Amino acid sequence: MVKTAFIYTDEFLKFNYGLAHPLRIERLKLTYDLIQAYKLLSLPNIRNIESKKAEDEELLMFHSKEYIEILKAANMGIKVPNAYYYGLGPGDNPIFKGLFDWSKLVTGASLQAASLVDNGDVDSAFTISGGLHHAMPSRASGFCYINDIVIAIMSLLKKGRRIAYIDIDAHHGDGVQYAFYNSDRVFTISIHETGKMLFPGTGFENEIGTGKGEGYSVNVPMPPFSDDELFIYAFDEVVPPLMKKFRPDIVITQLGVDSFCSDPLAHLNYTNNGFCEVVKKIKELSPKWIALGGGGYESANVAKAWTLTWSLMNELELPDEIPEDFLKKYYMEGFLNKKIRDDIYLEEGARKEQMREEVKRVVTFIKEKVFMKLGI
Repeated sequence: MVKTAFIYTDEFLKFNYGLAHPLRIERLKLTYDLIQAYKLLSLPNIRNIESKKAEDEELLMFHSKEYIEILKAANMGIKVPNAYYYGLGPGDNPIFKGLFDWSKLVTGASLQAASLVDNGDVDSAFTISGGLHHAMPSRASGFCYINDIVIAIMSLLKKGRRIAYIDIDAHHGDGVQYAFYNSDRVFTISIHETGKMLFPGTGFENEIGTGKGEGYSVNVPMPPFSDDELFIYAFDEVVPPLMKKFRPDIVITQLGVDSFCSDPLAHLNYTNNGFCEVVKKIKELSPKWIALGGGGYESANVAKAWTLTWSLMNELELPDEIPEDFLKKYYMEGFLNKKIRDDIYLEEGARKEQMREEVKRVVTFIKEKVFMKLGI
């Protein structure tokens, strides 16, 4: 029986990006409650662990000291001098009360997951709050203040581990790629909507790393409106051969669901059917697995996809009907069809063929430039 850990705390609900901001922290509670409704945290092989804050010195593994001091000053929720130069202010990365405490709590949870998996306490761990992949050393970006992923990876590199990072969020995992672009000890793979159409405007197929890291960064930019079929094809063609060659000690995944049809911030047309197929494949490829959350701005999508992820991590099959008690509480949150699995959706016609050709072009480029370099 697999041993797993789920890392969460209701302390997350003390924080709020603002009523008009698309990132709703309440989606974490929604996910936790749906998992509880399916009774997925009471099995003997599961550890339900309270999130703890990271220490300041742990944040300094990636972020600059001056940036951390700015975040501390902004933690009161009031404007601080020169905040704009650090990416803080109206828009994506607002200054709100507790933003530094929020970031430390998220990062602490990801560090806990890394430690539990690395120490052999569990085979895999899931922290749904993590996955804030855009933050840079001295700048907030894309709703992300502290890059919990990079810090978790760095904590494992200190122990001599080889890490594969797989990012399936609609947005390119630019902060993680930046951190390890010249390293051959971390293999970063991001499958995302093309930067021609979507923030952060990076993640093109020719971004393959530099120096010792050349060939250890792989990007699969997907055309807008790509569906589950194209997503699974891209994953199958690229990820398993790279993982077989690299042989990581631990796999870390960012499982953003802003790639789904109804998400308001991207233009992909995945469903949780294709998402779950890829999650299953990740589980098979991972000797040890740390799963993190990520994007997702339609709350029902988030709760359903990450509940299904947790069931797959524990090798359990869920009934399709969402438990009635949960529906009574959260009916207005978008659970109108009362089922946890989405309807199947596939693109057809000329647009689908154009997308298929574009994905094949990108896959061919990766095989010619990366696979050949690595001897695959």
